[in-house]
Amino acid sequence: CLGEVKEQRLSGITDEVVAMQTKLDLAGISEEQLKNVIIAYEPVWAIGTGLTATPEQADETCGVIRKTIAAIYSEKAADGIVIQYGGSMNDGNAAELLAKANVDGGLIGGASLKTDKFTAIVDAANA
Repeated sequence: CLGEVKEQRLSGITDEVVAMQTKLDLAGISEEQLKNVIIAYEPVWAIGTGLTATPEQADETCGVIRKTIAAIYSEKAADGIVIQYGGSMNDGNAAELLAKANVDGGLIGGASLKTDKFTAIVDAANA
């Protein structure tokens, strides 16, 4: 998991923070090992708050992660990695978030505790 705090988002440094976190988190990981890695972008300000990044913000930030991976490894590695969004994804926003090019899945927290809500998220992922 990686992600920025609210102050970093408001200061406009999300891209720099997330790129640095990606580099640090993947230090010592080979391109071969990267095939077994799943990254979750989870903005700290969204954890357990009910707040979520807009689909556009999530796509943009997951795109920064993907571009950073391409710069470290290769375009092929960046295209192959799974990047999930984990900032309060729920049945009401899953379809929009999962429709974004750089969001490959969801890291579901509280919304997984209610069967009907979780089922709606799964349905959105399979649409």
